[in-house]
Amino acid sequence: MDNLSDALKKLQITTTDSTEDSLEGCLDCLLQALAQNNMETSEKIQKSGVLQVFASLLTPQSSCTAKVANIIAEVARNEFMRNPCVDAGLIPPLVQLLNCKDQEVLLQTGRALGNICYDSHEGRNAVDHAGGAHIVVDHIRSLCSKTDPASEKLLTVFCGMLMNYSNENDTLQSQLINMGVIPTLVKLLGIHCQNAALTEMCLVAFGNLAELESSKEQFAYTNIAEELVKLFKKQIEHDKKEMIFEVLAPLAENDVIKLQLVEAGLVECLLEIVQKTVDSDKEDDIAELKTASDLMVLLLLGDESMQKLFEGGKGSVFQRVLSWIPSNSHQLQLAGALAIANFARNDGNCIHMVDNGIVQKLMDLLDRHVEDGNVTVQHAALSALRNLAIPAEAAEQLGKNVKLVERLVEWCEAKDHAGVMGESNRLLSALIRHSKSKDVIRTIVQSGGIKHLVTMATSEHVIMQNEALVALALIAALELVTAEKDLENAQLVQILHRLLSDDRSAPEIKYNSMVLICALIGSESLQKEVQSMAFLEVVSKLRSHENKTVAQQASLTEQRLAVES
Repeated sequence: MDNLSDALKKLQITTTDSTEDSLEGCLDCLLQALAQNNMETSEKIQKSGVLQVFASLLTPQSSCTAKVANIIAEVARNEFMRNPCVDAGLIPPLVQLLNCKDQEVLLQTGRALGNICYDSHEGRNAVDHAGGAHIVVDHIRSLCSKTDPASEKLLTVFCGMLMNYSNENDTLQSQLINMGVIPTLVKLLGIHCQNAALTEMCLVAFGNLAELESSKEQFAYTNIAEELVKLFKKQIEHDKKEMIFEVLAPLAENDVIKLQLVEAGLVECLLEIVQKTVDSDKEDDIAELKTASDLMVLLLLGDESMQKLFEGGKGSVFQRVLSWIPSNSHQLQLAGALAIANFARNDGNCIHMVDNGIVQKLMDLLDRHVEDGNVTVQHAALSALRNLAIPAEAAEQLGKNVKLVERLVEWCEAKDHAGVMGESNRLLSALIRHSKSKDVIRTIVQSGGIKHLVTMATSEHVIMQNEALVALALIAALELVTAEKDLENAQLVQILHRLLSDDRSAPEIKYNSMVLICALIGSESLQKEVQSMAFLEVVSKLRSHENKTVAQQASLTEQRLAVES
């Protein structure tokens, strides 16, 4: 290491009149020492104060410039050297060098700037301040179509530099997006898809940028979907597929891109992965199965992409997804149920699926998990049933399905699984609210569902309380005689008194409770209960409620109660 000390001493006293040859020798010595022990040599370079000297050596005229930039790139691989490089004033002369024509100088300068920016706030700020990103983006644009090895190497370094410059920094990412880097990088990916290193850099850059909303609109104007799907089909290695998945997932949140991905054939790729990995217990395969099936569900969140894949229920994709539900993989069962919930966002689809026996498939799935308690799958299956029950016609079919209603009533008592219990209650209420059908109400009364709806009215979630009260009001309006006994046994009147007396009850809860009271007085026995519990007093207080609708309903209810008493 003595040579190193000598070289550092020589560099400290160097002036512009030193011969280039003696400089070259010192720089070679530094590079050699860095190759042997980067960290230790970097510390010595920092202590010697040579970094300040480098600033004056970084001139386009000097034949040593590329070596100096190379040394800076090497020392900046150490985190502790990045701020000293900025403090030594190296960024402005490095950015100036980006304007020179020499390929080796450009390559080493790109490396140096990229390494200084890596995880360094100060480095990025200095490059931003000196206007470095703009020049690099212009270089990438002009080199984009060149496929010779030297140009591809430069492109890889420049893409890497932009990646380090903008990683996890929204402001700098937005700056690059506004410079129009996205169409350039997409074009780059198309032209250089044979070059693994460059492709990888593009993917990581996309992954960085795709998180930003503003980028998705720009991506939607490019053929990124087509390029990524084309690239994806070529991949054999798990890591490469994962890299592409990491770009696809954020992009697929955009509805326009969802449709482009579907049209580019991504779905077929995903289905193929599922088929290949479903029976494997290899860790990579399990991960791929999860990512592919999750992405599939994401694609179905777009209305257009979902309808395109449903194809009137005849689509091969829809049929494949159906086959996931009875599979033995929990991941696929989950994705299948979530996919059905997404297909069920359209009334026509719901009716078609219910007519074609989807309810039985979902019930079988629920049955399989009641014992082992895979709550995520149960939740998804119940959500799918709830979406299917939105159109009146489908809700009526589901609500008259005695087997389903009996099952739901059973799950309403699943105290150990609060989520499943909640979902089952909400589904019971939805069947009544959406079908408004006497037959459905009779089925639910006969299956013992009333007591659960009454309990649901006391839930701590306002939305659930409300759904219960609306369903109970429909029961009282349409089938009071059938439900009278059960409503009495469940102590509904006492509960309504409590809800109306409680100042913390939300306005809509008070309103719906009064609507329900008015309906209940149609039954002699329930009317007696209402009279025995000073309801008039509570209701007349609500006439001055700050909420107009509640106040009006209080006046109406008071009149009804006065007439009946």
